[in-house]
Amino acid sequence: MEIKSQIKALVWKIEKKVGDTVNKDDVIVILESMKMEIPIVSPADGKITSININEGDEVDEEQCVATIE
Repeated sequence: MEIKSQIKALVWKIEKKVGDTVNKDDVIVILESMKMEIPIVSPADGKITSININEGDEVDEEQCVATIE
């Protein structure tokens, strides 16, 4: 399952890493836009299989930031 950014923003902090188990609503990535922190959360329970961004990257709206199984 792809986890996508809802807005164009800067990747401020990556909270999880590949292989981590996550529960629904766990924060995976924190984005920053206009001095506001925007958490990207897991939509379901699962395991992180990829992180497609790095801290400091700029992401676009609908860009896949991570995948879970």
